[in-house]
This record gives sequence, structure tokens and C-alpha cells, in this order.
Amino acid sequence: MGAKGKETTQKLMAIVVIITMMMTMGIPPAVIVFFTVVVYLVYRAVQHSEHQQISGIFRFYIASNEILRDEERRWYGYEIARVIRHGENILHSMNDAPPLVLYALAALHGRAGDDEQACKLLARLVENEETDESRRFDPSAELLRYVSALRQLEREPAQEPQAMAAIRSLERARRTRAAAMLAEVRGRLRTQEEKLFPQASLRANETARFGVASNNLTAKESVTTNTPGEMAHRPPIADVLRDVYEEKKSA
Repeated sequence: MGAKGKETTQKLMAIVVIITMMMTMGIPPAVIVFFTVVVYLVYRAVQHSEHQQISGIFRFYIASNEILRDEERRWYGYEIARVIRHGENILHSMNDAPPLVLYALAALHGRAGDDEQACKLLARLVENEETDESRRFDPSAELLRYVSALRQLEREPAQEPQAMAAIRSLERARRTRAAAMLAEVRGRLRTQEEKLFPQASLRANETARFGVASNNLTAKESVTTNTPGEMAHRPPIADVLRDVYEEKKSA
């Protein structure tokens, strides 16, 4: 019996114990039946929700691999955006999302031309050791269910051959391409920055040169106006007035 079967058996035994206690307490059979039906419906709803969440991750893998494996195929932007939203919803719903989700989502952002977001996800995947599977010692309930479903799928790949093929393809690409993709994306971002910032840098340099030239010109004018030598050779004002008076008188 697998882990899932043991968990189901434990839940059924707990329900049987509760029903037995209710019968011992003299609770009417109608109330017990009603309680049993409600518990069963709630259990099925929760189980269905958990199954949908895990199936959603595998569907994301299939859709991502379909887009990423064939670079020559022309995909519409809304198709890629729809799969990206699916992956982002998985990240928001799981605090410890599987690393393969990070890689697939980063590759999709790169395919869509969003290098900045792709760089963030790839850096988190490649450079943050905490995202590696071997560092996950305190998994959430969602991650436990995902790993349980993944191991069952690995043991019996015939159950979901398309999902298993997508997982293997993405894992292979993650091992061989993640670090190189991060370097490529960072290179493109640096190129974009070099195209944008040189214009602002050129304007700043021109402004600085203009300011230096203005300061030099002002300093030269100040020196020219206030040279001590020239001040020493200027005649007194009385001599100037006397010369003017004598010129008028002789005229």
C-alpha cells in the first residue's frame, strides 16, 4: 500500500471512530447519517481541489515544453502570456514551488522578450542554493502532495506519458541551459543599458565641459579686470581731469 492509500485508510478509520462515538452518545441515526454525508462531501471537495492543483502543475509543464521545444514554431503572444500567467499563479500559491516551475517560467519570459523578469527567475534558480531540491528540508503540504504525485508518475510513466515526457525535457534543459541562459540574458540587458545610457552620459559630459569653460572664462575676465599691474599703471583721476581741462583751454 502506498502513502496515498495509507492516508486514505487513516482518514476512513477516523470517521468510523467518530461515528461510533456518536452512536455511543445516543445521537439519532439521522443526525449521524447527515454528519457522515457532510464529512464525505467536504473530504471529496478538498481532495478534488488538491488533485486539481497538482494536475495544474503538470499541465503547465506540458504547455511550457510545447512552446519551448520548437523555436521555429510561431506562437501568438497571448498564447505565451496565458501559460506565463498559469506559472505565476503556481508561484503565488506555493511558497516553495518546484525549481522546474522557476526554470520553465523563466524560459517563457525569455521567449516572450521579457529579459528582466527572466533574469530575476534564472538568478533565483541558479545562484540561490535554497531553491535546489536537496535544500528543501521543511516542505509545505502543497510540495508534499506534488512530490508524492511526481514519484508515482515516475514509477508509472504510462499513466501520464505526455506529462512525463515534458518533465524530462524541461529537466534536461534546466541542467544544461539554465546557467548559459542567465549569462545570455544578462548580456542582452547590459547591451540595452549601453544603448540607453551613453546619450545621457554624453549630455552630462557636455554640460560639465560647458560649466568648466564658463568658469575658466569668468576667471580670465576677473583676472584681466583686476590685474594688479594694470591697477598700478593707471594715472590718478586728478591728472586725467587736468589733461582734459588743458586740452579744452588750448582749443
